[in-house]
Amino acid sequence: MKWIQALYESDVTLDSYNYKSLLKEIMEFGVAPQVYSLLKQQGTLNQTPVFFQERLKEQYEENLFLTLFIKNQLTKVLDCFDKAELQAIPLKGVLFAEKYFGHIGARCTSDIDLLIQPEDLERAISAVISLGYTVEEKPIEGHFHCSFSKPIPNSNIPLTIELHWNLLKDDTSKLPIEEFWQGARTLGNYQYIKELSDYHTFYMICLHGWRHNLDSPKHFLDIIQLIYRIGDRVDYIQLLVQARHHRTQKRMIRTLAIVYQQHPYLQKIKPLPVKRPNLWDYNAFRNGHKKQLKNYLDFVDYSFFSYDSLTHSKREFYSWIKSLRPTKPLVISSNKHQ
Repeated sequence: MKWIQALYESDVTLDSYNYKSLLKEIMEFGVAPQVYSLLKQQGTLNQTPVFFQERLKEQYEENLFLTLFIKNQLTKVLDCFDKAELQAIPLKGVLFAEKYFGHIGARCTSDIDLLIQPEDLERAISAVISLGYTVEEKPIEGHFHCSFSKPIPNSNIPLTIELHWNLLKDDTSKLPIEEFWQGARTLGNYQYIKELSDYHTFYMICLHGWRHNLDSPKHFLDIIQLIYRIGDRVDYIQLLVQARHHRTQKRMIRTLAIVYQQHPYLQKIKPLPVKRPNLWDYNAFRNGHKKQLKNYLDFVDYSFFSYDSLTHSKREFYSWIKSLRPTKPLVISSNKHQ
């Protein structure tokens, strides 16, 4: 992912890249809007081939139409929640793109994520259903969100709303979600709708990247964008000390260490005071890549050694084992060729 550096530093060019291969990679991971917007901001888009520019612009415009629709739907949801005196904090999505990438279409968005107060879950569900969304995923014991969906005109993919009452499972951390609420400020003219502080936005985005094991450049772009935009407002020492109390320190260190390992130039922008060896491999998440031993070892490291306590690691291991059990009785056929 060395090409990402060219999105942020105008003196770094993409001259040495095969643009057809690079475009294929960008399309595979769905980050064309980010690449298009960041190259335009750097003033270096015109230094790339015309076919590359046109394809990125096409994807940017397609994403823009979708995000405008999603923003319209988000506004309806927030208006409904505010009228019902339901507190909510939009996570990621179109507002994140506007605030940190500079434009609503500068980052891909496909759904709506809202953080709500745990005690408001039933009322929030009722509000979402009243807007035409249907239950897609009922709350799962031990999890921290549930999903609802509604058809989108001229699309086979529905619009999904996820209601979160936390950012991590309770039994694998001690994350005090109330601190995120305390640091939040009122959004626009709303009374009950808030937005996360820059500090807690960075914390949340790092946790989100960890949850997906940084399986796409989009997670790197989110974190790197925040480092460039608000890095001076995030104290890594404070962040890691707090994360230790929250039992999320290993997750934060793993995530940031991988980002900085893949993008060492970030040390000049905002030095990371810790290092952590890892086996994370970008190729492991690309289509058609044949998995290697280190990829499986990285999965084990990510899945069971990202936790600050042995108890949390054990709980995650048992949860993983439980998820492997079949939900229906196995039927063993006597036909060996079946």
